[in-house]
Amino acid sequence: MDKLDASTLRAGLEALPQWQLDDTGTAIRRSLRFADFSQAFGFMTQVALHAERHDHHPEWFNVYNRVDVRLTTHDAGGLTDRDLALARYIDAVHAALTGGGGRS
Repeated sequence: MDKLDASTLRAGLEALPQWQLDDTGTAIRRSLRFADFSQAFGFMTQVALHAERHDHHPEWFNVYNRVDVRLTTHDAGGLTDRDLALARYIDAVHAALTGGGGRS
């Protein structure tokens, strides 16, 4: 898997406005909010099953109704198409669970 070049990454992030490039430039991150712990855990379960099927796993942290997610492709030393695809999936699951149109 090849690391994304700067223009491809920029275009990919334009389609993912809730995601931010981290300070290192090698990962993207987003903080998501849910109604409660059960909804946050349900979100994590759905994403975990998807991630396992695609052999691409997020770095994440959960406290009650918040899930902080960081995506990078360690083998490539930065961001790849796999990270953008997982970010899109995460956004879709979050929107489906919360009824949001991409809001955190």
